[in-house]
Amino acid sequence: MKLQKYIWAIRALLFIGRFKKFGWPGYIGRPTYLENTRRAKIGKKVRIFPGLRLEVHSHGEIVIEDNVSIGQNFHITAAKETLTVGSDTTISGNVFITNIDHDYRNIGQHIMDQEMIVRSTRIGRNCFIGYGAAIQAGTILGEHCIVGANSVVRGEFPDKCVIVGAPARVVKVYDETIHQWAKPGEITQ
Repeated sequence: MKLQKYIWAIRALLFIGRFKKFGWPGYIGRPTYLENTRRAKIGKKVRIFPGLRLEVHSHGEIVIEDNVSIGQNFHITAAKETLTVGSDTTISGNVFITNIDHDYRNIGQHIMDQEMIVRSTRIGRNCFIGYGAAIQAGTILGEHCIVGANSVVRGEFPDKCVIVGAPARVVKVYDETIHQWAKPGEITQ
């Protein structure tokens, strides 16, 4: 595996000119699809396993900050505004993150031909996103949020919470007074 990562790091040198910014050191496994990478910034020490699908549409921007680890088959797509993944975040495999919804109200028109609906999406610093999670348009995760495997997430979530389910909901928060994780109703005042 170590040799493979060296190969990915050498391949990353080829991507430096394709992205708006590509920090070093870091590596990227063989991507499956890249679109409009000149509007994407990748920070230092970003590690991306194979299967990346990165799409930027309609003057959007994708920013992946420093020291982010991303598992295999990661799909990220943005349009019209900046979608940010905060520093020190870990993203497991088969995760999807977007700031785009497709309008579907016009029954006589194919969904892909209808206007994109863009909602601000941001992943805070030091988050963990579990395997198979879908982070939908309009999601704002605070710092140190934990997203459970296969969760479908939309909405705004505070710092230091555990989010699980489909649709996702907060099941634990970090209680600063006792320095422990607790269910939301069990927090001391």
